Order: sequence, then structure tokens, then C-alpha cells
Amino acid sequence: MQFAQDIKRLKQLKGTESLQNAWNQWNQNHQSLTETTSLLTDADPGMRGLAEDEYQHLSNTLTDMLKKTFPSLLIPPSETAGLSALMELKSAVGGSESSLFLANLLRMYLRLADAKGWKTVIVSKSDTDEGGVKDAVVEFKGEGSYDDLRWESGVHRVQRVPTTEAQGRVHTSTVAIIVLPLSEEAESGGDSDLFNMEDVKVEVMRARGAGGQHVNKTESAVRLTHIPTGITVSMQDERSQHQNRRRAFQVLRARLMDRKLSQEMDERRATRNSLIRSADRSEKIRTYNYPQDRVTDHRIGRTIANLKSVLEGDALEDFMIDLRRNYEETILENVLVEGDHLSAI
Repeated sequence: MQFAQDIKRLKQLKGTESLQNAWNQWNQNHQSLTETTSLLTDADPGMRGLAEDEYQHLSNTLTDMLKKTFPSLLIPPSETAGLSALMELKSAVGGSESSLFLANLLRMYLRLADAKGWKTVIVSKSDTDEGGVKDAVVEFKGEGSYDDLRWESGVHRVQRVPTTEAQGRVHTSTVAIIVLPLSEEAESGGDSDLFNMEDVKVEVMRARGAGGQHVNKTESAVRLTHIPTGITVSMQDERSQHQNRRRAFQVLRARLMDRKLSQEMDERRATRNSLIRSADRSEKIRTYNYPQDRVTDHRIGRTIANLKSVLEGDALEDFMIDLRRNYEETILENVLVEGDHLSAI
């Protein structure tokens, strides 16, 4: 118990380091500004000119700290910074064209992960005869992967001319994406901080799929039902029941954690009239327009006129940076509004 408390205190102290460093930098620059002020009336024109330049530089630095550095330190540290991500992609409107677009998006995220040094595991994937992907579940393991990918939850729309379209008409298709937080796996034989084993119904059955004696003779598929919430997870892609059971509990835990985070956000919104926005999974969050060679994110109103760069994973990070900045600005606004409210009480 004492060890856990010591760890908590160390984390709290570490969390104040950036604020202390900023305060020390402020005092140092402010002291230098005071010393420079006395030189502005120096009789030597050369010395006075140097003092004026230094005074302007220090003034700009202090102003920048007031406008950017200190406000940014008011933003609470992300509680999900250390979490990995589990991404579910499902083809929606558009039939085979939607599946082809899903394959494009899957490749985009895998390229992004490779560039950022994340490890990826394709948990499950259903290919189509046309070369597309009907649905897929991908695990992204790496520091900050959930905080980066969480903005991808929602409906992605593509506008392009299908290869089977003889008249050259532009078709619109969609893919739905859900990104779930992925923490350390809970042991399938014990309780977790998100669920109790007594609340989980575990069923095993024969896997269904294309051919093979393994499919016909072994009960390797696993289905979990979390009774309190009704969440159901089925897994049959692994070769053994043990592997499918582990994967199923991993996905169940991710969905329950996502539910918990959403509930906490809703509670904060209700108690302080928060403006925090999470990705609305029922709305089209981004449009990939092939004829006009552009990608538009509707949440922040930004358009990148280089569709290939986005699909290659390079410019995708530009969207993520802007979405994170937009989120942090909203958080900061809420902190300031809450502070004004408390001071008025």
C-alpha cells in the first residue's frame, strides 16, 4: 500500500515539473528584462541599440509564455496517453466500392503506424472477391497510439468513379471506423477493474469458415457476453480456443473502457456544461474526393489538396495534429470558464 502511495506521489511531482520549469524560465526572463530596461537610456548609441534589441526579444518571449506556454499547462494531462488502440473498420454504404475503400484506409493506417514506430497486428480481416475488405480489426501498440487514432472514429466518405462504372459517374461510399482504447490485457481467469468474471457469459462453439478439418472438428470459436451492458464479442480467427478467448477478452475490455471514457466525458459535460466534443460516430467526419484530389475533415473545416499524400499516411498526421489542437483549445476554454464560475461563487 505504501509503495503504491509513493508511486502516486512521484507521478504527481513529475506532473508539476513542466510548470516549475516554465515558472523558472519566466522569472529568469523577467529579471533579464528588468536589467535590460536600465540600459535603454545608455549614452552609448551602440549599447543602447543592443539593449533595445534585447528588450524587444525578451518582451516577445514573455508575451509568448503568457499567451501559449502557461495556458497550455492548464490543460490536464491525458489519462489515455499510455494506451494502445484497437481499430474496427466496417464497410457501410456502397457495397463492393465501400470494401475497396476500406482496403485503402486500412493500408493508410498501417503506413502511418509504420512511420510512427507502432507495432500492428491484424486481429481479423474479411477479404472480398473483388480485392476489397469487408471488415477488419487492427491492434496498434505504441505510446500515444490511442490518443492519435481516437480522432479517426466516425464515418469516412469517399467520392470517386468506380472501375466498373461505364458512364464515368461519381459514386459515394462510406466506411465506419471505431477506435477503442487498449490497455494491458486482463487475465481471462480473473477479475478486472472494468468487469467481473461472474458478469461475463462465455460460450465456445465450432468455428465457421472456409474448409479445413480444423474448422469442422474443434470448438475453437469463443463468444463473450457482458451481461450488465449486453456487449457481445465473438472471435474465431485464431487457431486455438485459448487464443480466441484471449483476443475476445481483449476486445471486450477495450469496448468497456471506451464506454467508461465516454460516460466520464458525458458526466463532465453535464456537470460543467462542457463543450468537449467527441467524434460523433453517426456523422461523416471526413470526405475523400478523388475527382477534386482533396480530403476534407468536416469537424475542423480543413481541406488538404493532396489526396495521395493523405492515403499514404503522410498528410494524415496533419489532420491529427489539428484535431488534437482543437480538442486542447476546447479543454482550455472549459478550464477557464470553470475558473470564472468558481471565482464568482
